[in-house]
Amino acid sequence: MIRIGDLEIPDFPLLLAPMEDVSDPPFRALCKQYGADLMYTEFISSEGLIRDAAKSRAKLDIFEYERPVGIQIFGSEIGSMRQAAAITEEAQPDIIDINYGCPVKKVACRGAGAGILQDIPKMVSMTKEIVDTCTLPVTVKTRLGWDDQSKHIVEVAERLQDVGIQAISIHGRTRAQMYKGEADWSLIAAVKNNPRMHIPVFGNGDIDSPQKAVEYKKRYGVDGIMIGRASIGAPWIFREIKHYIKTGEVLPPPDMDERVAAARQHFEKSIEWKGDRLGVVEMRRHYANYFKGLRDFKSHRLDLVTLDAPDDIRSKLDEIAALSWEVAP
Repeated sequence: MIRIGDLEIPDFPLLLAPMEDVSDPPFRALCKQYGADLMYTEFISSEGLIRDAAKSRAKLDIFEYERPVGIQIFGSEIGSMRQAAAITEEAQPDIIDINYGCPVKKVACRGAGAGILQDIPKMVSMTKEIVDTCTLPVTVKTRLGWDDQSKHIVEVAERLQDVGIQAISIHGRTRAQMYKGEADWSLIAAVKNNPRMHIPVFGNGDIDSPQKAVEYKKRYGVDGIMIGRASIGAPWIFREIKHYIKTGEVLPPPDMDERVAAARQHFEKSIEWKGDRLGVVEMRRHYANYFKGLRDFKSHRLDLVTLDAPDDIRSKLDEIAALSWEVAP
């Protein structure tokens, strides 16, 4: 077993990455069913929590069937992050995670997310304040550094461990890279192989198949893998990786019935959690992924992203399920 504080999760766990507008309760429910061992919420603004903003507060919603689950917070002010951590702890997650990895301009250029990688002493001080505030385990998700000249992740991880974090997830790119190029897992391995490190080290970046997950497991020796973009519209990737690790066999891709069932469940839970209007609109980004690779699907996808009434979307999913489909070459 892997231990994060007092929390135990299976050996070589598969983690669902925190993704804005993706890893909400409806999507997390699917990922849990397909085998995710530990999931994180969308990242939540510390300032939003302190101001009691409705959108930020809604992201604190977690459910018993999701456990273990971590809530991730971000911000640039130490005092605000400390307050936000205390508010987050009241929601009773299993873990509180700090976002030091988000590369988007509106976050990073305000000194939050990956922006704090330009000020490592502040990053360490903020982390210590949050650890000291919380009774729950605190974890961190970060990147290799701000740019190619500042890839100090080995030292940074050690310093964060020294102030009390219980696990670290590392995306194998710098902030400057955003999501371009290939993730460099050699530096993630260097953190894991640092003899001073004793907390779990999870790797993140570019894992998009069972074969790659096993290859990186063997090559880099990380304690587990965090999966982000590859799970969007494909929550079954967790099942596929686990099956391949166990048997060496590649599962066949999900058939049309399973794709429609997953999209339908995601849609219904979105309506239930967000209400009809928001549930309909926010599902639109997912349909292309659920039905990726299908020949002549364009007109159906257009319907899914333009229909406004929940019953019309339900009828459209029924229609899609009744048709015969082939995967484009």
